[in-house]
Amino acid sequence: MQKISKILSILGLGLLTFASCTDLSWKPEDGNLTELDAFANPAAYKQFLAKLYAGLAVSGQEGPAGKGDIAKIDEGFGQYLRAYWNAQELPTDEAIIGWSDQTIADFHDQDWTSADVFITSMYYRIFFQVVQCNEFIRQSADGKLSERGVPEAQKAEIKAMKADARFLRALSYWHAIDLFANVPFVTEENDLGGIRPVQKTRAELFTYIESELKAIETELPAPKKGEFARADQAAAWTLLAKLYMNAEVYTGQNKYSEALTYCNKVIASNAYTLQGVHRHLFGADNNKSTEIIFQVAYDNLTRTYGGTKYLMNGAYGGAMSAATYGMADKWGGIRVTNALVNLYPDDSAKIDKRSVFFREGQNKEIAAIGPAFTEGYGFPKFTNVKSDGTFGASVQWPDTDFPMFRLADVHLMYAEATLRAAAGGNRATALGYVNAIRARAYGNATGAITDAQLTLNFILDERARELAWEGHRRTDLIRFGKFSDAGVWPWKGGVKDGKTTDKIRNIYPIPSADLIANPNLKQNSGY
Repeated sequence: MQKISKILSILGLGLLTFASCTDLSWKPEDGNLTELDAFANPAAYKQFLAKLYAGLAVSGQEGPAGKGDIAKIDEGFGQYLRAYWNAQELPTDEAIIGWSDQTIADFHDQDWTSADVFITSMYYRIFFQVVQCNEFIRQSADGKLSERGVPEAQKAEIKAMKADARFLRALSYWHAIDLFANVPFVTEENDLGGIRPVQKTRAELFTYIESELKAIETELPAPKKGEFARADQAAAWTLLAKLYMNAEVYTGQNKYSEALTYCNKVIASNAYTLQGVHRHLFGADNNKSTEIIFQVAYDNLTRTYGGTKYLMNGAYGGAMSAATYGMADKWGGIRVTNALVNLYPDDSAKIDKRSVFFREGQNKEIAAIGPAFTEGYGFPKFTNVKSDGTFGASVQWPDTDFPMFRLADVHLMYAEATLRAAAGGNRATALGYVNAIRARAYGNATGAITDAQLTLNFILDERARELAWEGHRRTDLIRFGKFSDAGVWPWKGGVKDGKTTDKIRNIYPIPSADLIANPNLKQNSGY
């Protein structure tokens, strides 16, 4: 990683200070090198692209004990995927965490502030990723390539990489509007000269993300035809579908018909099929999955305290044996509330194979949230075990990828959009998709539902059963109007039986540090 580290240093991207998201005037660490030196060899573009994808997976370039990308952001909890998972799962009925680290309990209590370190970490991760993508796009402009004498064949390859960077930027901007609503906006058109970005509304950024994804649609590889773990057309279609599914939240306009269109594109590609065994989607050889559309890739050489390591070690505790799941350690932090457990049939019998709860020595009802891991069932959904029962290459660093987008989610979006009267939706088709997912879960047809049972409330519950701990729940609950001032689950709001909270909790606050740094920003209402 030394070469890419030097490139990022030259471009002023090596370290972002804690309060400098809106100050784009970074200085190179090595004043003797220029961007022309950095990109003299066209191979540098591929290295830079690798860093963009790695931005979702790791915190820095030297491993979890090294120098992180962002100064003053913890290397462990400041990792992109870990921060995103916390923001999407810990405030919901799917997960609690017993640790007392700083403000971590505020997620489930839903009483966070604009000074919250975990929310701030997510915010800066998003914008560090956006700025890096902007720089790649800037450096791969046609004029830059011509100035550097890049051969035509390599220009075409770099143009394809540029589409990757635009996809990754759109993904992070989607995370930004979903989590924070109205956020700073910067693109490759902005000079790195100390500007303070203007703030755009959710609706404005929705339109921008939509246009970007449509613009690169034909520039990305056909589904399953690209390089492993890089975005293809199906990844862009799935992101568009998810954008449209939540359009009413983001813009006030219903776009379920558009969501259905892009679900159909993914399905009609015939590039993906449901994985035969649900459990194999979350094991050490899930890189071979027939179902995963876009993943954050990990292997035993990927060193981070976030990602799937966090979802394994953090979820193993009590009487659980980490070795059973191919890992050496158990951190004893993350568990489930009984609200998730109760969505499955008799979980002790594991009728639904997705109910992989660990019950031995655990209390289903949580008497108190604290360091005692026995409060709440364990949920070892992610493991370092391959589909043949063998383990990954290392007991410290798992080989398990994180499935950000997969076909079952697309099928459930199709069903939901159909129930929400999307043009072209077919109830019989929707029912077939849902029952195929349930047949896998039950191992036979006993889990099949009837057309009369196919309701929006059923879809919300089925999304929890199928997609638990995959980073969808907060967004789903908000879309269904059941996150803050409506839904109640154990310990929500810091109360044992749960309580409703203020609707301002549907979005997170802009971190106070960025408000101070950038007078162009206005805080979200209520904070």
